[in-house]
Amino acid sequence: MRLLHFADAHIDMANYGRHDSETGLPLRVLDFLKSLDTIIDAAISEKVDMVIFAGDAYKDRSPAPTFQREWGKRIIRLSKAQIPTLLLVGNHDLSPAAGRAHAIQEFDTLQVPYVRVLQKPELLTPNELWGLPVQVIAMPWISRSGLMASLGASAVDSKELFGNIEARISELVEGWIQEAGNDLPLILTAHASVEGAMFGAERLVMLGSDLVLPTWLVKDQRLDYVAMGHIHKPQDVNQGQHPPVIYPGSIERIDFGEAKDDKFYIVADITRGTAKVEWRKIEGTRPFIERRAVLGSTENVTEFLKSHLPNLAGMSGAILKLTVEYPREWDVLIDETALRKHTESAFEFHFVRKPKVEARVRIPEGQVVSSMSPLDLLDQYFDSAKVSNKDDLQKLAQKIISADQDG
Repeated sequence: MRLLHFADAHIDMANYGRHDSETGLPLRVLDFLKSLDTIIDAAISEKVDMVIFAGDAYKDRSPAPTFQREWGKRIIRLSKAQIPTLLLVGNHDLSPAAGRAHAIQEFDTLQVPYVRVLQKPELLTPNELWGLPVQVIAMPWISRSGLMASLGASAVDSKELFGNIEARISELVEGWIQEAGNDLPLILTAHASVEGAMFGAERLVMLGSDLVLPTWLVKDQRLDYVAMGHIHKPQDVNQGQHPPVIYPGSIERIDFGEAKDDKFYIVADITRGTAKVEWRKIEGTRPFIERRAVLGSTENVTEFLKSHLPNLAGMSGAILKLTVEYPREWDVLIDETALRKHTESAFEFHFVRKPKVEARVRIPEGQVVSSMSPLDLLDQYFDSAKVSNKDDLQKLAQKIISADQDG
């Protein structure tokens, strides 16, 4: 089995840049489509046996028809090339409302040849996979909050419910592993988090609704390859061991949280008991460059800030951000117009000002510093700085001071 695996396309991420005059599409969308074309071209030219897309075609569940058209064009190319393609439903594809169609529903509705949408947990045998000599366990995105609503569960018993859900999923997968034949490769594909995986920029704010698969489940040696989606940071969670548990990552940089991450898709040769994995770097992705500067002098401020930026060739076509910290009274010394002129070759320039205000603590009248305890001084400082968790910090300070005195 020669498999191509990619995930987290998010082709309609247009949070930077302008529109292309010829196509009318945002230039950043063209970046994502360029990466997607690279992947589709590789699948067709190398005549892979199967493509698995492990979820999140778009940035949300209601993509504009124009973006659906562009995604559809690429998937239809795989269909016309008669390359079996599995599309896993991810959290960005799924509507939170029960009964609503998900973002890639049309491929299932129209029964596009050689394309199958995986929208429920299931075991697929060669009979469901166009006769391919492979077995696939599918685990699309499962919303724990959605399951709670469907079961009428309350937040009070949510912890127990979440544990039961993950236990049930583990039982399902274990049952399918036992049911699968021993003579064919067995692949698990899931859109979820895995215990121990390193998160990138896509870490969910509401971690309570994020399904987490236990490590032992995905690292089961009866599996031959685990095709993951959801986490944007490329990684093999089972590095050097069998089976490979791979997040290829997003196909383009989403924001500055992914500035240092290269982008990949995977080509894997899989047989029963072994898997040879090739990480294919996607060339030509848009660079994100983030720089920081701290002003320590009022002399030559503009030149000092320019020195913290890449050279003209380095910033050309890049999405660039410069964050500057400085005393508030020096604000008038910063020539933002000159900086923007200097960075004209960049795709987009973000200039972030962070003026600092010196906090001054006023001692109550009639008191002197020498007469106040360390905890009293801390209390005065926390009040002046408007610290929200003052009580907790005071307790921690008391423990530290007590421990020091005991020592």
